[in-house]
Amino acid sequence: MNEAEFLDKLESAKSEGRNSFGDDEMLVEKYITTPRHIEVQVFADKHGNAVALGERDCSLQRRHQKILEEAPAPNLPEEIRQDLWEKARAAALAVGYEGAGTVEFIFDNDSNQFFFMEMNTRLQVEHPVTEVVTGEDLVSWQFKVAAGEPLPLTQEDISKRISERGWAIEARIYAENPDQDFMPDSGKLTHLRTPQITDNVRIDAGFVEGDTISSNYDGMIAKLIVSGATREIAIQRMYSALQDYEVVGLSTNIEFLKKICLSPGFAAGDVETGYIKKHHDELFEKEAVENTSFAQAALALFTKDATKSESLAKAGPHGNEADLTTILGERQFRFSLLSGSEPIDVTVTIKQTSRNIFDVSVGGPGIQELYSNVACELIESSVTSFFPHTRVKSTVVRDGDNITMFQKGKMIKLKLAQPLWYEKALGIKDVANSVLAPMPCKILKNEVNEGDIVEKDAALVVIESMKMETIIRSPQRGTVAKLVHKPGDICKAGTVLVLFEETE
Repeated sequence: MNEAEFLDKLESAKSEGRNSFGDDEMLVEKYITTPRHIEVQVFADKHGNAVALGERDCSLQRRHQKILEEAPAPNLPEEIRQDLWEKARAAALAVGYEGAGTVEFIFDNDSNQFFFMEMNTRLQVEHPVTEVVTGEDLVSWQFKVAAGEPLPLTQEDISKRISERGWAIEARIYAENPDQDFMPDSGKLTHLRTPQITDNVRIDAGFVEGDTISSNYDGMIAKLIVSGATREIAIQRMYSALQDYEVVGLSTNIEFLKKICLSPGFAAGDVETGYIKKHHDELFEKEAVENTSFAQAALALFTKDATKSESLAKAGPHGNEADLTTILGERQFRFSLLSGSEPIDVTVTIKQTSRNIFDVSVGGPGIQELYSNVACELIESSVTSFFPHTRVKSTVVRDGDNITMFQKGKMIKLKLAQPLWYEKALGIKDVANSVLAPMPCKILKNEVNEGDIVEKDAALVVIESMKMETIIRSPQRGTVAKLVHKPGDICKAGTVLVLFEETE
């Protein structure tokens, strides 16, 4: 980071302080190169008792906010663990504290030293992992302490339970796009399927299918909590549960959390607050999409349309079994891959040879595959197909032209491209001379002026959404023709923010 970048980030931090708290004073703290965020859950009563209910490691963070927490903290020497507990208890007793509190520390991986950061006088989002490893309902504890009762357990009782109850991990399911620097998202949960609840899998959620995630509040959809006798088992259960989590209607961090679970460094417990940045290439590596996935999407659309008796007008440009694109039971679909190794366009041709039997051709850049005599069965949004030598079962959800598939524990996003004849008839062309708001937001500042020549990735507009500032950057080199909004304006997602002069 150079001086200019530092000053920009300093001003951004001061702006957040002014907007949120009316105070832009900044503090300079000791810099630790490989810090961990470790916190201790404490409880104290009116009778002079205070206990530590173990520690939590909350080092997996993005934008300095937690996304994954666990208890106990991995790779922590026992003498340091006990010292953390004792220091946290001492802090609560020193101020005559009563109730639930969280004492937070910064732990230096290089020196094994830890430093007091703050005490939050409440239960925190991640308290369920402590409930799992202690076997206690901490909200119930709050009521008992408030009623003047003594603490339900002694420190000795708690230590014994933690030593016997294994590991717990919590993943925060957020409405955000990891591929766009974890930019918050909002929208309606058009499809929601959650993992099965068991003795080892718990979900705390405030939303159900059909609800809308607003940009006015934090974007957390749910908390997924798993447990196991060992950390390895807990990680395996977390990965398995995430594979069963399906959300359509907005972007989430579920696929990213799966990659965290598979990351060797995380599996080894080598965590730090800079883990995501340090392992960026590994965590953001795109995966290739199998050809059968494109075939499966087309089969789902074909068979679903075949069960309807829609009119041509209602079907739109993609048609149905009775429209202009259907010739003797044959249809063609064009897909754009929105998730995968690289953006590609794929064409799938479906030919129905008999009831529920199809020949499927998949073609695209470096792709040419023909599947004969594929049996396909559709039940609501679930489609099962029998390709040569393999059976594939998927959930396929269509929202307009957007297709979301859940297959083999992974999510695949496709966009149904307009048929070429339809684009030609309407004169449709791409508009590349504008920058749109990626989410509902408030305009804080325009970083450029009309007439400015800007380079690719230059800062254009600073917006605020879900209590976070985001810089919108230029997708290209060009001349700014118009700044559509002024500071203070409220914009919907998809609103044009900046127009560029058209180039010949």
